[in-house]
Amino acid sequence: MPSPAKNARASLEALRERPHAKVLIIGGGINGVGTFRDLALQGVDVALVERGDYCQGASGASSHMIHGGIRYLENGEFRLVQESVVERNRLLRIAPHYVKPLQTTIPIFSTFSGVLSAPVRFLTHKQGKPKERGAFLIKLGLSLYDSFSRDGGTVPRHQFRGRKRALAELPRLHPGIKYAATYFDASVHNPERLTLDVLQDGEKAGQSRGVSAQTGARASNYVSLQSMVPGTAGAAAGSSPSGSTVRLRDELTGGVFDFTADVIVNTTGAWVDLTNQAMGAASTFMGGTKGSHIVLDHPELLDACQGREIFFEHTDGRIVLIYPMGDRVLVGTTDVDADMGEDAVCTDGEIDYFLELIGHVFPDIPVKPEDIVYTFSGVRPLPRHDATQPGFVSRDYRIERQDSVTGAVVLSLVGGKWTTFRALAEHLTDKVLAELGTERTVSTASLAIGGGAGFPADQAGIQKWIKAHVSETRDAARTEVLLTRYGTRAGDVIRYLDGGPDRMLSSTRELSVRELEYMAGHEQIGHLVDVLIRRTSLAFRGLVTGELLNEVCEVLAGPLGWDAEKRWAEIRHAREVLERFHRVQIHSLVA
Repeated sequence: MPSPAKNARASLEALRERPHAKVLIIGGGINGVGTFRDLALQGVDVALVERGDYCQGASGASSHMIHGGIRYLENGEFRLVQESVVERNRLLRIAPHYVKPLQTTIPIFSTFSGVLSAPVRFLTHKQGKPKERGAFLIKLGLSLYDSFSRDGGTVPRHQFRGRKRALAELPRLHPGIKYAATYFDASVHNPERLTLDVLQDGEKAGQSRGVSAQTGARASNYVSLQSMVPGTAGAAAGSSPSGSTVRLRDELTGGVFDFTADVIVNTTGAWVDLTNQAMGAASTFMGGTKGSHIVLDHPELLDACQGREIFFEHTDGRIVLIYPMGDRVLVGTTDVDADMGEDAVCTDGEIDYFLELIGHVFPDIPVKPEDIVYTFSGVRPLPRHDATQPGFVSRDYRIERQDSVTGAVVLSLVGGKWTTFRALAEHLTDKVLAELGTERTVSTASLAIGGGAGFPADQAGIQKWIKAHVSETRDAARTEVLLTRYGTRAGDVIRYLDGGPDRMLSSTRELSVRELEYMAGHEQIGHLVDVLIRRTSLAFRGLVTGELLNEVCEVLAGPLGWDAEKRWAEIRHAREVLERFHRVQIHSLVA
């Protein structure tokens, strides 16, 4: 079934026309969207609102990793590690278009460092001074890590190399290493598009049950929760007598409207407490930390990685990642307590820290601030904590139940990570179903996600798919871009592209006029910047120019109804977002 035609305004009208749902999810990150999909598959009348764009917050500011969390073993979080490894293997199968195996190497500079402190930390949960882990501890951890993959494992077991072999494989590594350990995790190169795939699966689930898109599962971005409306249970048109009323705001126009629900699910991440406060269900669950990353255009460093992630723990206890993302290199991450009163941005101090760490691993490869093409930061939705080292805060999740001031049940998600979103959504859905007095009818454990359905299993299959979809007006390179961006859903997009005259943009060879029109009609574009950051990887790779802003905005203006004043406002807004939050410098803007 093709993706439902859904632009941002149609999605909002679907909420306004039937302002009640059995379940209202607030928050459109991957965990909220995953729960939306799962509930829709169970036939539940569910709605979701997101105050910004989908995957705009912490979900879009992740390290792009799907991993088991080997370092959580030392904290004794065996349940989380086992679930993470199982879910990593599962996502490799059900979302192969975006989730790929990632060979990971740990450079090791000592043999027994941390042997005394690690057991004390494990047994007493006292953090102490961070110490770099030596070969003995890493070998033990990787052996445990492998054991969690015994059933249904899809990646090879770890390997240890001595200094000589390690430097033969990765000659640019620091010559002072003693060992290198190599294992496999996975990466997600398009987290924003994977989130959109999950969302569209949820929207389509209602249709597959014979329910129209206007009355089934429905979601709208750029809609925020303003407050709970006291004394108005069941007051909105079409609502049930037990529902509580919330006031929602259209962030694109400023209009407000009321909406009722029997169960409210709060998946707003680090903002869970603020959302609960707005609903009159005050809480103190959260204590998030900020993580920043930089993206480098640096062919020498890219070549030095040899297609692998370089993963290591610095002497201050922070985890550091250096790995290829296409033709760029991603470096992260910091882990510092977040001030929720300030915007999360990558600071000069964090950049200096990253550059120093690259030199620690690749000492003969000079990297300068000018090599940075993009930065991003987000606040992890971690539980409130008293840890002296943020890296020791639990990455596990829990679900808190409260009653709102007007009677609706509020379920708040505390914690959660990308890797476990499907399992987390399953647990949260089961909690909601229990509140509704019903049971699960569909499992998502082996259900392919979006464009992962029927995705070619190997490179030969990918080339065969590309060859089958090449045409007189679309060469192999353009077809490959579409397959990479949409997975097998590219077939729907290609049929749309072939339905009328089309031309490539002059400012990029990765977008055409009709593809932008497709995005505007099917992917809830609210702002110009949505296309640059979350529907494509153009901003991430440092490919946004003034010419591109103008050309994309001109094409979107037609289907989105933007006049000249609105077009210029969107260009200014995109430039401000890219420069303020991502350190992207854009020149040659044209009014």
